[in-house]
Amino acid sequence: MSSSIAAIHVAKKQLGFDDDTYRAKLRVITGKTSTKSMTETERQQVLTVLRSEGFKPIERRANGRQKLTGPFAKKLQALWIAGYNLGLIEKNDDAALLAFVKRQTGIDHTRFLHFPDDAAKAIEGLKRWLARDGGVDWSGPAPSKAPGYRIAFAQWTMLCPGGERDFWDVIADMLDLDEAGPDLPSDQWITVMNAFGVRLRASKAT
Repeated sequence: MSSSIAAIHVAKKQLGFDDDTYRAKLRVITGKTSTKSMTETERQQVLTVLRSEGFKPIERRANGRQKLTGPFAKKLQALWIAGYNLGLIEKNDDAALLAFVKRQTGIDHTRFLHFPDDAAKAIEGLKRWLARDGGVDWSGPAPSKAPGYRIAFAQWTMLCPGGERDFWDVIADMLDLDEAGPDLPSDQWITVMNAFGVRLRASKAT
C-alpha cells in the first residue's frame, strides 16, 4: 500500500467517516470512489481536502514511534518522563502514559483531550503522584521558577540529601560550567534530570 493511500485511510478513521460518506467524498474530489484507481496526484488532492477538514497526519519520532498529539500532550509527556526519572514509573513509553490518561479521564488518547478540565484530571493527577511519592514540591518557594528545578532537586534529595549548595556544585560539574544557578535553560534542566534519573534507577536496581 502506498503511503498516500495509507494516509487517506488514517484520515477516514480520524475524521469519523462511514464508508458511504468516505466514498462520496472521494467521488466529489476526484470522480473516483477507490484510492487504488487514483493517480498519485489525485490522492494528494484528496489529502489536501481532508487536511482542510481537520485531518492531522500522524507524526513519528526518529525511532519510528508515533508522536503523541494534542494540545496537552507535551506537558503530559514531560510529567511522565519526570516520573520515570524520579524512579516512580517503570515503563517510559506512550502506552503506559495513555493508560494513565484513560484511567484519569476516561479518554483514550491525548489527541482527544481538547478541554482544559479533562486534561487537568491527568495533569494534576500526575503532579500529585510526583509530589506524594517523588517529593516534588510544586507550591513552596524555590530559587527557580523552572519545573525542571523542582524535579531535579527532588531527585537530588533522594540521591544525596546534602543540601542545595552541593546540588549546584554537582550540576556545574555535570554541565561543565564554572558555576550553576537557577537561571539554567530548559534544555540543561532536561540534561540534569535525565542524568539524575539514571543514577536513581541504578540505585533502586541494586
